[in-house]
Order: sequence, then C-alpha cells, then structure tokens
Amino acid sequence: MHVDVIDLKEFYGSALGRIARQFVARSLRAHWPDMEGCTLLGFGYSAPYMRGYAERSANSFAFMPAGQGVVRWPPSGPNRAVLSEETELPLPDCCIDRILVVHGLETSPSADELCREFWRVLKPGGRLLVVVPNRRGLWARAETTPFGHGRPFSRGQLQRLFRDAQFVPEKWSESLFIPPLSWRPLLRWARAWERMGYALWPAFSGIIIAEAVKDVYGVSLTARAQRQRSRFPGVILPVPATGRAFEKTAK
Repeated sequence: MHVDVIDLKEFYGSALGRIARQFVARSLRAHWPDMEGCTLLGFGYSAPYMRGYAERSANSFAFMPAGQGVVRWPPSGPNRAVLSEETELPLPDCCIDRILVVHGLETSPSADELCREFWRVLKPGGRLLVVVPNRRGLWARAETTPFGHGRPFSRGQLQRLFRDAQFVPEKWSESLFIPPLSWRPLLRWARAWERMGYALWPAFSGIIIAEAVKDVYGVSLTARAQRQRSRFPGVILPVPATGRAFEKTAK
C-alpha cells in the first residue's frame, strides 16, 4: 500500500526527513555523480532527490503512482510530474537512460511487473537505481517514517527480483544508520551515527541502495506485451518481390 503524497511531503519537511534526504542523496551521488546528457525518470516519491540531477540531465520527469498521489515538480518552472499507473507507464519502449526509484518498489502491489515495466522503457544498457528499506534495519520498523511502510528487502531478495526482470545487479550501498527518532540531541549527532554505522554495523542500515543495468541478452515478454500479442495475431512485413507493398503474415 502506497504512502499518501501529503504524508511524504510532511516527512521531508521535518527535521528527521531533511537529515534523511541529506544522507540518502549523498549516497545516490556516489552511484551517479554525473547525469550530463541523460534522460532521467524518477518513480515513486523521488522528487526530493532529483533536485541536483534535474539541472544537469538532458531531460527529467517525476512519475508518481496513482495510489500515492501527485504533487507539482519542480516547484518552479514547467511542471514535469505525472500521475501514472505503475505497470502502464505512458512512455514508448527504450526511451529512458536512467530510472531512480524512491518510495515506489517496496509499496508496489506488483513489484515484479513494475521492474519489467522499468526494463521496457529503459534504453539498452540503461541503469536502474532503487532505494528500499533494509529488512534488518530499524527504519523498516518505524511506521512514523515512509520507510516503515510496505515490504522491506534484503540484498538477496533484490537480486532475485532484478534477475527475474532481466536486470544485472552491479553496485550496492547503504545509508541511514541513525535511529529513526526526531529527538533533537540525537539529530545533532547524526553525522557521527552515520560514520559509526558504516564502520560497526553496515548490515543494519536503514535502507539499501541497489544499482542494476538492463540486460538485453535475456529478453522475456512482459505481461502487458503478452496480452498485446494475444490480441494481434499478425504483423505487417514488407514484401518487395510482389506487386503489393505489404503483406499480413500470421505469427
């Protein structure tokens, strides 16, 4: 079940949400330091993490699932936020260079179909970067934050999900070692908590960040593509050897 967009916006406006965005954004930049010339699609509630990327990318959009709701993005200039059915993205095949998913995969009722839809719209060699709650971490148990809703993941579960959707996992990182509490003395020591977490308990991070690349050698049809093929028994092929320009050839 998706978190309501109003609750997401309120969280990132709080002191704990601002600190969470700072730490997660730093980890994302380590994966994707440069977006020059790329077309970027953000899915879920990725808007707080797309601010720096939007200025450097060739084009960027924020798709928000219908069950969550949508807010304007970016705050100024032409709106590039779209309310969309998550397994029916209104995009043609192979048109996106990179996809950033935050607060989208763990709350999806069909995470496998969602990943296959990401595969469809990504260009060959396109990259997917996913932020999900860590099954072992404290944030997955804190319902006062957006990371405490939906299905948390382990690395092994993400690897299986990626491979079933024809993605190859390439890079992993962790973030949010600070406890998910809005206690001011704790927030003052947030940087120290992060440093200690990386050094002492990396397996218990609040979130897992996983980067995967589209695999074009093991193509499988998505559920939607299979439905479309069942409705269209033939394709149009050119036949230059005959007097007709085209011929309908049955599958």
